[in-house]
Amino acid sequence: MVYADHAATTPLDRDAFEAMCPFLLEDYGNASQPYSFSIASRKALKQARMTVASCIKALPEEIYFTSGGTESDNWAVKGIMMGKKGSLITSQIEHHAVLHACNAMEGLGIQVECLPVDRNCVVQPRVLENRITQDTGLVSIMMVNNEVGSIQPIERLSRIAHENGAWFHTDAVQAVGHMEIDVNHLGIDMLSASAHKFNGPKGIGFLYVRKGTRIQPYADGGAQEAGLRAGTENVAAIVAMAVALKKNCDHMRENQIKMRKLEQILEDILRKEKINYIRNGNLGIPGNISLSIRGAEGEVLLHRLDLKKIYISTGSACNSRNTEISHVIKAMKVPEDYAEGTIRISFGTENTEEDAVEVARALVEIMNGTK
Repeated sequence: MVYADHAATTPLDRDAFEAMCPFLLEDYGNASQPYSFSIASRKALKQARMTVASCIKALPEEIYFTSGGTESDNWAVKGIMMGKKGSLITSQIEHHAVLHACNAMEGLGIQVECLPVDRNCVVQPRVLENRITQDTGLVSIMMVNNEVGSIQPIERLSRIAHENGAWFHTDAVQAVGHMEIDVNHLGIDMLSASAHKFNGPKGIGFLYVRKGTRIQPYADGGAQEAGLRAGTENVAAIVAMAVALKKNCDHMRENQIKMRKLEQILEDILRKEKINYIRNGNLGIPGNISLSIRGAEGEVLLHRLDLKKIYISTGSACNSRNTEISHVIKAMKVPEDYAEGTIRISFGTENTEEDAVEVARALVEIMNGTK
């Protein structure tokens, strides 16, 4: 088979898996307990927090472990805006974890504004400058779009937010582990990440919260995560996440070069065979390729490729039951005769050049009706 849907989830790194095992089978003590059997868990938790922090140039005490990107996004939006008046600003292309969290705040009386994007799926800073007011409490703009891979100008956007007295959050689920991130250089207050997007286990992630950011607790109960997120820590998954993230960061440049090569191979074949398509977004995160093929239906392409044991997406995996044109493609104003044929191919580190050739040739065969 050829798995080319890494923007949906990635295979668990073997080193990360092996790092989990001792904390599932041997050193399974509750990290909050004071006795000696829990020392290994406490040390592992501390080391993992330091490792994760170093990968985004943060302080260890600014890292809060969560169940993944959705929880982190919800916590950032609701933890800042709950109980407050005013407004918050996001964009039309956000993941539904942010959009629906904003909708919940709107139901509580918070004014929500969704900024448009340009043809390359980028939020232009001048648009934020024109829309933000002194009543804006939070700006939440994703770092990399999950459907088309476009990279947003986060440093400039966060500066505008701060100049107007607002906090700034970025959903970096598609970015962490795949591009260099320095939270201090970017000037952000909060950042969301999910381990299964960078070869860690599912069900674990983190929220970076800059020191001094006034955020409400996510869950009440015990004193875990500095009293802001109660609940016994999933030490095994946290350890695995740290191993996977550091490994991706250590090999980031070579991974990026490889992903660009796979992109080039795929598109060279499609162009040579005169497939009529649009590449959506700017030249964003390496390996995430959104194609809108004229005259095709994305859902049909997905199932035809599935029969060939090639696995891709029609867009966001979280929208797999929705066959309508995605909100991202609509926001970009992709022409209708192309938009219905939108698919997302997202390569990962285990993919080969032969995989890219196989995906491209399969698409050509389907579009030409030869097989």
